[in-house]
Amino acid sequence: MNLEICCNSYQSAINAENAGAHRIELCAELAVGGITPSYGLIKQVISTLKIPVYVLIRPRSGNFTYSDDEFNIMKQDIQICRELGCQGIVSGILNADNTIDIERTQKLIILSKPLSFTFHRAFDWVINPFEALKRLKKLEVDRILTSGQNTAAEKGIERLKELKEKANNCLSIMPGGGINSENALLFKKAGFHEIHCSASTLNQVSEVPKVPMNYQKLFDERIIAYSDIDKIKTILNIIN
Repeated sequence: MNLEICCNSYQSAINAENAGAHRIELCAELAVGGITPSYGLIKQVISTLKIPVYVLIRPRSGNFTYSDDEFNIMKQDIQICRELGCQGIVSGILNADNTIDIERTQKLIILSKPLSFTFHRAFDWVINPFEALKRLKKLEVDRILTSGQNTAAEKGIERLKELKEKANNCLSIMPGGGINSENALLFKKAGFHEIHCSASTLNQVSEVPKVPMNYQKLFDERIIAYSDIDKIKTILNIIN
């Protein structure tokens, strides 16, 4: 069984390779489910690691329905990853009704070739996972990263087994979400060939800051924050 480690930093990537992981998924900001990492981080990791590096292409937190401008950013990020020598892309796009955006996801897959393409956990938001699976098989994605549409892969194990059976070896169903040393064997016994986890340890590196930088209101997947034109104009009118 292959172990993919979700790495949010250079040190995490180094640790994953040194521990014997088979590959990594490189991202930033685990707290919001991951977004595309910086150019510098991607370049440093790819130039250092010997194991395959897959890169998450997700332009922001929140939902998985993107504007045309965000879609263009995703395409440019994929091109950069190819130029830097990464081995795989992890991405996907949904429509506003949480069905798979076939047209734009297909464009990402074509742009990614010949790299491996993983459809990420946006899959856990789709209304009909088995219909979504059929569509992704036609798009020839290499794998689907999913918790079985549950809060943790262990809770979604029955759905994961169903998806694996219906995938019929046309693509890999890769369980991810809450997988650790206590439950990893469960997925191997169920016949899965790969699993995904972060295997994170939380180390406090300083005292509680006098001025916090986290904004709790933004840790809500129903919210997309953006700078407001009217608010900007109002401030400018005040200060000018």
